[in-house]
Amino acid sequence: MDIAAFHASRRTAVVSSGRIALFERGQGPVALFIHGVPLNGYHWRHVIERVQHRRTCIAIDLMGLGYTEIGASQDVSFTAQARMIAEVLNALGIEKIDLIGNDSGGAIAQIFAAHHPERLRSLVLTNCDVHDGWPPPQVLPIMEHARNGTLAPIFQRILDRPDLARESHARGESVPLFRSYADSGFLTDEVIGLYLQPLLSSQQRIEAFQRYWLGFDNAHTVAIHAALKRLQVPTLIVWGLKDIFFDKKWAYWLRYTIPGAMRVIEVADGRLFFPEDRPDALAGPMLQFWAEVEKT
Repeated sequence: MDIAAFHASRRTAVVSSGRIALFERGQGPVALFIHGVPLNGYHWRHVIERVQHRRTCIAIDLMGLGYTEIGASQDVSFTAQARMIAEVLNALGIEKIDLIGNDSGGAIAQIFAAHHPERLRSLVLTNCDVHDGWPPPQVLPIMEHARNGTLAPIFQRILDRPDLARESHARGESVPLFRSYADSGFLTDEVIGLYLQPLLSSQQRIEAFQRYWLGFDNAHTVAIHAALKRLQVPTLIVWGLKDIFFDKKWAYWLRYTIPGAMRVIEVADGRLFFPEDRPDALAGPMLQFWAEVEKT
């Protein structure tokens, strides 16, 4: 899916939380994909291309990110995001889903699963915030910028001069967004624009983006620990081992905490956003997992 096709296929679900942007591809039972920060639903395009023959794939844009529109006082905490997902499913008339999450979207998926296990056929978690193991220390400076109202210039520089961001990344510097890919060549100027431009397009959107970062509070995932220990939903965990944010110990924490967890698949060369630059590493195991779940 190229960027033009993405824009042409975008639509909104109007719910209490806001106008939630999403796109849909495929056929069959519904699979819902939840991205991380600072991305949007386009992150999932390559995985969706590989599984859309088996699932109706819906990728949403979280509140405070992407093309979703929310009010100035809208709660964008992870728990509020999970509540929004339920609102979207209700608005679309969807009862049960296969749920897939990455990064902060993976934490939101856990919270949704804890609160609505009856709405899941299966759960797939990739590198993400888990229990009390977040926020990662690498993002604390970004959170401080959000707290001080100085976040926008960091991402504006990347948007305005992606060539300089690439040069910094090539020198080994830790550049936001770039540091989350094993193959940052996927970050063309156009893709960077697709991810960052909507976040910086108005003062209200900048403030919503800042609130998203300030919502990083592991109390939201610690609160669902008991519910995860009761979660019988079939669960697959696929984890990139070169991720600088989330150590693989959290993959195995999920494996041994969730009773429905079947296994962990390790992606040797995967970083945080490996579903985008290593899509086969997720799509293949996920298709096999879905086939196993359907047989039970």
